[in-house]
Amino acid sequence: MYYFLERWGFFHFHGMGFECEFCHKIPVIVVLHLLRSDPLEPNLEKMKKLLSALMILAAMAGYSQAPFGIHLEPMTISGLGGIQSYAFGQANGKWLIVGGRLDGLHRRQPWASFDIAGHNDQLIVVDPVAGTKWTQSMAGLPSPVREQLSSTNMNFHQSGGTLYVIGGYGYSTTAGDHVTYPLLTAIDVPGLIQAIIGGSAIGSYFRQISHPDFAVTGGQLEKIYDTWYLVGGQKFDGRYNPMGHSTFVQTYTNAIRRFKIQDDGIQLQVIHLPAWTSATSLHRRDYNVASQIMPNGEEGVTAYSGVFQTTADIPFLDCVNVDSSGFAVDPNFAQYYNHYHCATMPLYSESRNEMHTVFFGGIAQYYDSLGILVQDDDVPFVRTIARVTRDANNVMSEHKLPVEMPGLLGAGAEFIPFQGNPSFSNEVIKLDSLTSDTVLVGYIFGGIQSSSPNIFWVNTGTESSASSTIYKVHLISGRLVNIDEVNPQSIDGLKMQVYTGIPGILYVDYWLGHRTPVTITVHDLMGKQLTRKEIPAREWIKGNNHVEVPVGEVARGSTLLITLETRDQKVTQKMISF
Repeated sequence: MYYFLERWGFFHFHGMGFECEFCHKIPVIVVLHLLRSDPLEPNLEKMKKLLSALMILAAMAGYSQAPFGIHLEPMTISGLGGIQSYAFGQANGKWLIVGGRLDGLHRRQPWASFDIAGHNDQLIVVDPVAGTKWTQSMAGLPSPVREQLSSTNMNFHQSGGTLYVIGGYGYSTTAGDHVTYPLLTAIDVPGLIQAIIGGSAIGSYFRQISHPDFAVTGGQLEKIYDTWYLVGGQKFDGRYNPMGHSTFVQTYTNAIRRFKIQDDGIQLQVIHLPAWTSATSLHRRDYNVASQIMPNGEEGVTAYSGVFQTTADIPFLDCVNVDSSGFAVDPNFAQYYNHYHCATMPLYSESRNEMHTVFFGGIAQYYDSLGILVQDDDVPFVRTIARVTRDANNVMSEHKLPVEMPGLLGAGAEFIPFQGNPSFSNEVIKLDSLTSDTVLVGYIFGGIQSSSPNIFWVNTGTESSASSTIYKVHLISGRLVNIDEVNPQSIDGLKMQVYTGIPGILYVDYWLGHRTPVTITVHDLMGKQLTRKEIPAREWIKGNNHVEVPVGEVARGSTLLITLETRDQKVTQKMISF
């Protein structure tokens, strides 16, 4: 049978299933059933029937016509080292790299985490076309500028030729401790790039002001028309540790801080506007915020996922849409892939009024295994490339692309758009204008590359590193690609999320659009039912629901299948690292 499938060129054996160019992964038992009549003597008629049946299965499983495909092409530049969680600007085809870390995932010990040796204390210029790079030390800059621009997880956005950088976390020699910087620095990108290439003085290309509201790290700085938005993030002072010991003070902003920047190239002034706040919806950091064109044609941004929920140390599944009039959580959408900050690429089709945002790898609580969502409480590094699409009716859906990252990488990376392609004023790529079969749309640079999915609790500093590889991102016309995989749980409205707490107890969160019977069952991988819980009618709550499900003694490292069933719907998730 394996020979038969491979011979026809459509299938490749993949773990517990066959991978098909039409429908991705089909379980072995399905293929056996389709070929049960004399599988060793294939004929053309049988292949036609098989392909027809597989296409039907694909449609039933939630596959759809892809608007485009993605191809990644690696390249390296001699002497260019790895970096992650940095800020960037660009001018005339050259990149300016500022700040970030030179090492991999931060260690858990306070004395080792975010150490000075991992600071990027150089300014880096990269020409990806010529394959060259230049650097210059920041040693001669004033201490406030030098210290902030050596930090990590700064909030940044380029407007015209000016890169605005806010906050960031790192060790301050002046303060004698790790701090979040209450600073905004304006950088003349084209001028600084030329100075670095020419080896001349760089001090005149920076202007800086201070304000307590700028003390933010792990948020995102965005611009909608003429107003700036500092979305989410936190103020983190002191030495990191994961156990909550008193080595740091952490304060989430729980806000979208709004302001206007008045900048004539000499004088830099900020006019602060009333912030929008929410202690629950905006309690997010280290996540993705992407520029958008909304269905009404207006500019906006969407904040995707992020950590941590106020009731549990797990990522958010919902997203927050932001425009000039305010913000709102989308109650009908759940994002299961790409939860932490990674490279993101926004594209908009005017003809179809569809907004697409592509996420490249990173870290997530969930990944896909043969069509089943697998939940891992350790929130591992993943290879998943997914897109979130918002259609003309403002309905959002998540799609897993058939291509994956070439390794466990992407966290803390950036997508740097190719400036030669048409885009809207907020840098969303004009999809309809890309008419060639294959188009270079940008590059992914840097980020953390991990040796295995879960390394945090064993991390000695050698299990991961900052990637130095550049990946050219090619967009392939939808005419040349077939289908990609809709994540049905992203659109079913249940937003089911499972996690652990007290030993022997599963926590199951879900959303009900209306009162309905709910049953939760838990099986092991052998099919043995461990528990079945029918939710009493008094607890059929419209809106958010939280249920504790006892499963008894289950060894850590076990794998469980959790099924939630209502009158209308039934979803299953696989859970590991119990």
